[in-house]
Amino acid sequence: QVQLVESGGGLVQPGGSLRLSCAASGDIFRINTWGWYRQAPGKQRELVARLVSGFKPDYADSVKGRFTISRDNAKNTLYLQMNSLRPEDTALYYCNVAGTRGVTVFEVWGQGTLVTVSA
Repeated sequence: QVQLVESGGGLVQPGGSLRLSCAASGDIFRINTWGWYRQAPGKQRELVARLVSGFKPDYADSVKGRFTISRDNAKNTLYLQMNSLRPEDTALYYCNVAGTRGVTVFEVWGQGTLVTVSA
């Protein structure tokens, strides 16, 4: 079992920065994909950034050059550093991990943390 706890959302002005955190516990060693998704009001959930074991970070075109995904292995924590925030970045942000347990693929979602970009 894997549990995720997110933090770091809030209200920020356009051009500002926020850092989201996602602390993982449980069967961490089975995880091979760590990611951040977001869902804006009235829109579908979309991938923001993703770390897949053995590959370079993957970003949505809309956040490239502004957001950085990283992971602290010692703390089992995933981060999303968000700079130059825009009103269109306003959304509920979700942490997501995926992995395998034997022949079974599993996926776990965090509870979501709200990011609001507004003057």
